[in-house]
Amino acid sequence: MMKNRARTAFIISYLAPAVLIYAVFVIWPVIQAFGFSFFKWSGLSQDKKFVGLDNFKTLFHDNIFWLSLLHNATIFVIGGSVILALGLAVAHSMQGEGKLQKALRSVYLFPNVMSLVVVAILWQFLFNPRMGLLNALIQLFKKQEHRIDILGTPTTALGGIIVTFVWFAAGFYIMLFSAGIRQIPEEVVEASKLDGAEGMVRFRKITLPLLWSVGRISLVYLVINTLNVFALVFLMTTGGPDRKTEVMLTYLYEQAFVNSDYGAATALAVANFVIVMLVSGIILRITRKDPTGVTR
Repeated sequence: MMKNRARTAFIISYLAPAVLIYAVFVIWPVIQAFGFSFFKWSGLSQDKKFVGLDNFKTLFHDNIFWLSLLHNATIFVIGGSVILALGLAVAHSMQGEGKLQKALRSVYLFPNVMSLVVVAILWQFLFNPRMGLLNALIQLFKKQEHRIDILGTPTTALGGIIVTFVWFAAGFYIMLFSAGIRQIPEEVVEASKLDGAEGMVRFRKITLPLLWSVGRISLVYLVINTLNVFALVFLMTTGGPDRKTEVMLTYLYEQAFVNSDYGAATALAVANFVIVMLVSGIILRITRKDPTGVTR
């Protein structure tokens, strides 16, 4: 009994500092945000007017909020689908000791080690209508005078953001799937080879089902990353042109620091938090039972 108490006290003494820091810098600000969302407040004065649920009612009838949520959802569906497909394909192709596999393993995480500011500036130059690489390639092959302003054209701006996001984020998911593939028992792979399962058949029948738990984690990460995307959009387009790339957090920034309406901004932050938690919970619920028969 004394040993158990000593062990419990030892564990608590080591966890307490981390839990305290997490509570002060994460949990308490979240609680404060929920509280601020019930007030009309400029953020610069001590005068706060309690308005109850009015901020949420205004947000619910705000077309810009729904537009920004649609853009977040578009990034998740299109960008997320490309990331998952690319992550699976590259992770699967990296298995082995050939020159191509070694080359892929040495470069696939390169975008992730770059600062997001650098990534945004780099892709702004690539999309630049006057000196960008994209327009240089178009001029090389088509020899046309018209230059494409990807980020300045309403119909293509969000596509440019999605391409940049995929390029930046894909490496992390490649790493996740690669680690998952390495955890597949060797005897399972050997047994599939003896049964004649090769190539896409083995990938579809063996590899993919055994990566189910990794896929669940990847989907949740994608929900968090795509619904909380901010810096990339803000640095590349600031939500423009004509709000065609506006996302929830860039709209939150505008409400807080341009319109000085911290009540509306925190209501938007709360809505974003609830949506992330709700969508993540639904995904975990739907994918609870995997093809191998394990209920999670």
